[in-house]
Amino acid sequence: MPQKIFGITGWKNSGKTTLTECVVRELSHRGYKISTVKHAHHSFDIDTEGTDSYRHRAAGAQEVAIVSFSRWALMHELRDTAEPSLDDIVSRMAPCDLIIVEGYKNDKHAKIEVRRKDSPTQIPLNAEQYSIVAIATDEGLQSQTVPVLDLNNIVAVSDFIENYCGLKS
Repeated sequence: MPQKIFGITGWKNSGKTTLTECVVRELSHRGYKISTVKHAHHSFDIDTEGTDSYRHRAAGAQEVAIVSFSRWALMHELRDTAEPSLDDIVSRMAPCDLIIVEGYKNDKHAKIEVRRKDSPTQIPLNAEQYSIVAIATDEGLQSQTVPVLDLNNIVAVSDFIENYCGLKS
């Protein structure tokens, strides 16, 4: 059975990460197994220069797994290959109740758009083009084609996601 995916998107500094964190906490508290995917538009590193795993990657290893008693991580170097699609990443993830995706604005999964009245970028995303099924905002929006949720009411935002994704049994 395919994984259930729901997105949180918006422009830079709109509050996507804060909302994602709060929704993950709320849905996890409700007993759901939640995983996340975060898309970065820049290079990043989760390893530190000088560590053994960093040295393995620097030596040319394609994948490096780090394992301890409390967690494990698998790093995959793309080298000269293309960035994997969201579907490719999701297919490698362990089964869960819901994968919350932050970013990936152009993919076709359903998303909540985050808008803040004091955000530097005020241009709304096109609901149809970006698969927006609701807007979470801290301003009163009228005449929208999708539901408008109070950005500061995490329970209501989480309820919307829970219902939209059919998580309640």
